[in-house]
Amino acid sequence: MANRPSLRTELLLNLAFLAAVALLLGVVSVLLLNNVAPERVLVYVLVVVGADVAIFIVFGHYLVTRLVLRPMAAIVRTADAVAAGNLDARAPDAETREFADLATRLNRMTDFLVDAQGQLVRSEKLASVGRMASGIAHEVGNPLGAVGTYVDVLRRRGGDAEILDGIRRELSRIDAIVRGLLDYARPGDTPLELVDVATIVRGAYALLEAQGALRTVTARLEVRSNLPHIRARASHLEQAIVNLVLNAVDAAPGGTITLGATAWAWQPREDAPHRRSDAPAALFPRLHVTRPNRPEFRAGESGVLLFVADSGPGVPPEDRSRIFEPFVTTKAPGHGTGLGLAIVARTVDEFGGVIWVDTAREGGAAFKLFFPATAAVRS
Repeated sequence: MANRPSLRTELLLNLAFLAAVALLLGVVSVLLLNNVAPERVLVYVLVVVGADVAIFIVFGHYLVTRLVLRPMAAIVRTADAVAAGNLDARAPDAETREFADLATRLNRMTDFLVDAQGQLVRSEKLASVGRMASGIAHEVGNPLGAVGTYVDVLRRRGGDAEILDGIRRELSRIDAIVRGLLDYARPGDTPLELVDVATIVRGAYALLEAQGALRTVTARLEVRSNLPHIRARASHLEQAIVNLVLNAVDAAPGGTITLGATAWAWQPREDAPHRRSDAPAALFPRLHVTRPNRPEFRAGESGVLLFVADSGPGVPPEDRSRIFEPFVTTKAPGHGTGLGLAIVARTVDEFGGVIWVDTAREGGAAFKLFFPATAAVRS
C-alpha cells in the first residue's frame, strides 16, 4: 500500500500535465499563425481556448471517475451490503493510497463484525448447551445409575456376560457424553496462574507413554528451551494436550505423531478467512481459529506455540471451518462424541489463546495452539 500513489498527487500531476501541454500547444500555434495569418490570431486563440476547456473537462471527468467516483462507489456498495447483513462482501483494492487504505479499514471492520457475530453465536450456543447439559445430567444421570445397578444385579444372578458387558459399555458411552457436555458448558472455577509449558507438555507425553497410548504409533516430542510462561490452569491444559494426542493416535494408526512446543511470535493476518470471497493466504494459513485476528494480539507478540501433528488423512477442507463445534467429528459413527475438540477449543479460548488446524509436514492434520507470554520468567 505504501507504493501506491497518493490521490492528491495523481490528480495534480495529471491535471498539471494536461494544462502544460494545452498551454504549450496554444502558444506554439499562436506563434505559427501570427507569422502566417496575423488577422486570424484572435479567432484562433478563442478556438484553442475552447478546445482546451473541452479537453480539460473530458479528461478531468475521466480522472475523477477513475480515481474518485468509481472506487468510492465500490466502497459504498460494500458498506451497504455489510449493513444489509452480507458479511461476505469485501471492498476491492484501489489504485490510490487513500482509497486502498479506506478499503482495508472497511474490510477489517467487517472482520471484527464477523468475529463479534461468531462470539455472540458461540456464547448463545454455550448457554444453550449449558442448560441442556444441566437438564440431561439431572434427567438422564439418575436413570443411568439405576440401569447400571440393574446390570450389576443381573450379573450376580447369572445373566449373559456378553450382553451385560455390551449394556455396560453403552451406558459408559452415554455417561461420557453427559460428562463431556458438562465439561464443555461449565466455566472454569479456579483462577488462572503462571504455568511452565515445557513441564506440562513433557508431563502429558510421559503420562501417555506410561499408559501405553503411544504404542501403536511412532511418537516424537519436540520441546524447545527458553519457553515463556503463560497464564492457564495446568491440569486443564494437560488434558487438552492429551485429547489432541489421543485424536492424533486414532487418526494415524501405525503412523507418526509429533507433540511439540516452541517460542513463537504472533503473525496476524489481515485476510483471515472469515468470508468465502477471501483468498487463501500464503503465509501460515489459519484454516480455523477460535477468535481470529484478536485485537489484543500485536504483530510479533511473543508467546508459545503448541502443536500436535500426525501422518493421518488430515481434516477434510469442508470440515475445517466447523471442526471445533460441539458434536462435529470426523470419526466413524460410534467412535466419537464430537465434544473433545470443542472442549479443547473452549479451554484454549478461556486461557486467552487461539487454536487452528493446519496441514502437517507429516501429511496429516496439525492442531496448533498459540498462547501469549505473560511474564519474563523462562523455563
